[in-house]
Amino acid sequence: MIGKFALVSMAAAAAMLPAAASATQPISGRWITVGGKAIVQITPCGAAMCGRIDKILKPEPGRPHTDIKNPDAALRDRPLVGLALLSGFKQAGEHWKGTIYDPESGRSYNSKASRNPDGTLKVQGCVAFICRTQIWTPAR
Repeated sequence: MIGKFALVSMAAAAAMLPAAASATQPISGRWITVGGKAIVQITPCGAAMCGRIDKILKPEPGRPHTDIKNPDAALRDRPLVGLALLSGFKQAGEHWKGTIYDPESGRSYNSKASRNPDGTLKVQGCVAFICRTQIWTPAR
């Protein structure tokens, strides 16, 4: 026979399972961006997570390997390799939220990222409530 204490303990443990299952998955690692253009390395930077271009896999023909679209003219000579794309990402419920920089447009956007059950990374850049989604795959 199960005692009253055991029933209460089992109920408490069962109540905690959904919370544990929905815990935010880490986003750190090496990720291949959409279209296989680059590898981004996501690592801790202070109290947040940041992602930098680790390697260009598919360079655009005729385009310099620098941040030529940056709105700050003084930063347009920065090499793309090493450039921070993701900055200030912190856990926020089921997602990580921060800022994403798009070197193809020179613009920064509010962003959120989360791991998908298949191991890919869902990365969104948002303006107001309109978001564009990319799926990044793990780099080996």
